[in-house]
Amino acid sequence: MDTLCSHSISGRLSKKLALFTIAVLGLLSITSWMAVEMLITERKQEELLTRCELVSDILALEARSGGEAAVVARLRSDAPMRAHTRLEVWRADGQPLYADTASSVLQQSSHVRTHDFVVKTDAVPGGELRARWTMDYTRDARMGKRWALALTLITLAAGGLVALGTGWHVRRQLQPLRSLAVQTRGISPQHLHQRLSLEDPAEELRPWVDQFNALMGRLEQSYAQLEGFNADVAHELRTPLANLIGQTEVALSRERSVESLRDTLVSNLEEMQRLSAMVNDMLFLSHADRGAVARRGQPVSLASLAQQVVEFHEAPLEEAGLQLRVEGDALLPVDESLFKRAVSNLLGNATRFARRGSTVVIGIRAEAAASADAADQVQVLVQNEGEAIDAGALPRLFDRFFRADTSRCCDEGQHHGLGLAIVAAIARMHAGRTVAESSAGITRVGFTLATG
Repeated sequence: MDTLCSHSISGRLSKKLALFTIAVLGLLSITSWMAVEMLITERKQEELLTRCELVSDILALEARSGGEAAVVARLRSDAPMRAHTRLEVWRADGQPLYADTASSVLQQSSHVRTHDFVVKTDAVPGGELRARWTMDYTRDARMGKRWALALTLITLAAGGLVALGTGWHVRRQLQPLRSLAVQTRGISPQHLHQRLSLEDPAEELRPWVDQFNALMGRLEQSYAQLEGFNADVAHELRTPLANLIGQTEVALSRERSVESLRDTLVSNLEEMQRLSAMVNDMLFLSHADRGAVARRGQPVSLASLAQQVVEFHEAPLEEAGLQLRVEGDALLPVDESLFKRAVSNLLGNATRFARRGSTVVIGIRAEAAASADAADQVQVLVQNEGEAIDAGALPRLFDRFFRADTSRCCDEGQHHGLGLAIVAAIARMHAGRTVAESSAGITRVGFTLATG
């Protein structure tokens, strides 16, 4: 099985923001450097043209006042002021008139610019002088390199500062998550009542905290139900097992006749059948709790299926002095065996608690959907007359091993408290729900079935 490597949110955010900052500042720095480079180039060109114009005016003035000799004398006297530059002058026919001494620095430089210009003057042969001005811009190139290096260092430093600042800020903002992790570690089966809380809950964390607390509430309730169920199972199994052990010990305590041993085996068999029925019911409920869905066949008459159950209960009904009738009907695709089992459990329950001489009614009727998104339901209720069930017990009537009033059940040993729980499971398997009403001596207990 592959193992996923964990990562740090603060680390990832710091790196991404640092890279984003470097990219943005880098782009701005490049744009700034290109703009400065353009301005420097324009300044170079303007400076070169300005100097050439100045030299042109000086040469024209000197030529008018003294001819070529005055021009050469002036050029030689101004030569020391032309550092890192070189001026060359030719006559109109191309013969050299003057040239500054070639500088080794200027010859080795790769950042030179030249400009050729013409000096118009009638005082020299040919009426003009041709000149070339060469300038070294190595210092400007070095300044450009230093500027580029400074921008690069500023960009990298800004990216590093953003990474450090983001990491610190994110770690600080993630402190509530670490607090939630500490609180979560403190939750255990012995402390399921604990809930997550934050002093200053962030809007993004509040839904997670609320959902987790709601989950813990459901888990606590389920855990409590499971513990209660385990205790109920142990209680229900203890009696038949104690009977089995006691009767077997008595049978083995001394010599018994064959008839006496047969009676003991028959009694033990009844207890084991009760245990088997309880285990089978618990397995069925476990299967239903895992999301089992009823297998629906062709639409059948629910009244016809209920009548089949009535025929099976004729003897207990007659013994209890009860009358029975089926009211209403519906054609519905259901799991016939499960439907009959649910009605049988309800009918058996009503038979035990109905007042002698009364009438038990199995009512079947359609029920409209509660909302547009819900499916229509068919309601199946078994009604009997007798002592009303306490209103506080009605919500738990379908819980496992729950008995509203054990004193009312004279044959409690034959019923282990799973009948109505099975009815609830069958209702869920048909996308239905349970129904329980009891008032004024009339009790109605049943379930609904979804039509589709």
